[in-house]
Amino acid sequence: MNFDFSDEQVMLRDSVARFIQDDYDFDTRRKIVASDAGMSRENWDTFAELGWLSVPFAEEYGGFGGGPVDLMVMMEEFGKGLVVEPYFATVVLFGGLLSHGGTEAQQSDFIPRIIEGSCLGAFAYLERQSRFELADVKTTATRQGDDYLLHGEKVVVFNGANADTLIVSARTAGEQTDDHGITLFLVPANAPGVELVDYRLMDGQRVANVQLRDVTVGASHVVGAVDEGLPLMQSVILEACVALGAEALGIMGQLNAKTLEYTRTREQFGVPIGSFQALQHRMVDTFMSYEQTKSLLYRAVCALEKADEDPARDIHALKVMVDKAGKHIYGEAIQLHGGMGITDELDIGHYAKRLMMINAIFGNGDYHQGRFNALSYGRNAA
Repeated sequence: MNFDFSDEQVMLRDSVARFIQDDYDFDTRRKIVASDAGMSRENWDTFAELGWLSVPFAEEYGGFGGGPVDLMVMMEEFGKGLVVEPYFATVVLFGGLLSHGGTEAQQSDFIPRIIEGSCLGAFAYLERQSRFELADVKTTATRQGDDYLLHGEKVVVFNGANADTLIVSARTAGEQTDDHGITLFLVPANAPGVELVDYRLMDGQRVANVQLRDVTVGASHVVGAVDEGLPLMQSVILEACVALGAEALGIMGQLNAKTLEYTRTREQFGVPIGSFQALQHRMVDTFMSYEQTKSLLYRAVCALEKADEDPARDIHALKVMVDKAGKHIYGEAIQLHGGMGITDELDIGHYAKRLMMINAIFGNGDYHQGRFNALSYGRNAA
């Protein structure tokens, strides 16, 4: 099988890599994270000018028409730079839901504005009690004539504080944990009844808790089919897990490279600690963890590109490996750097924190191991 990138994909990867190297060093990132917005609008405009915001969208809306591989090469480079701008929240999640389930009018309205950088979006799906279960939804949407009345709370909404528009999951039928009866709605962030409380996660990402107090939206704001929002969410989240896997791979590569360089320069007993065979074995083990993650990422991307196959099993396997390999690699990186490896002044700890957060998004390794077992060996295996 050919895993070589096309010329366009190489150019895309190189453009992101140059931006990270020239304009997004660690100190610059720290200043952006410490800002009130937690992102740089100037950088976001640069993303739009370079065409990065258009990559996964159809050409008819001004997009690049890229696929999973194009998104993978970008997200890997974003991981290397620990980019905090809301590409994942706006393009992958918000834009992905619109691409897969939006009406023609919704796509024509929002996607061109996402591409030009004038629209920031967020996906509000998580609730306090739901943990990793997408179908556990207490937020309600009650039909009133031609409108819906939304009431409830969403938590840890990525880019929630900066978003112009939210896509909110709400229950329109059934019981709290039923698969059927979930509907997705476009909700303006400044709509009456929407209250936001934003805060920073340990990896520097800005999120928000969103309170919906009898928020009124029209039937034209429904994304996808009424009561059938869960399958749409599941398909987009599977793609998002692959994007997160690519970001995690970029982080793992940086941790390995930086730790290897440190072991070559840090001296003990008059020689570099990298000359000690025990440490060389540990570095080889982390490299193998990186390569295993890379292999499963490529397998998941190939599964996504094959329309006649269900990619869920391969993506669950990828998420399990990201958990396992991530803990191994950042654990060894911190150990080999010593106490300074987790200090705020060194980027090693920041890479580790981002890997911890990636592990928790859309289910940790144990959750995805259960899902993998259920698909491979039957429901009772989970």
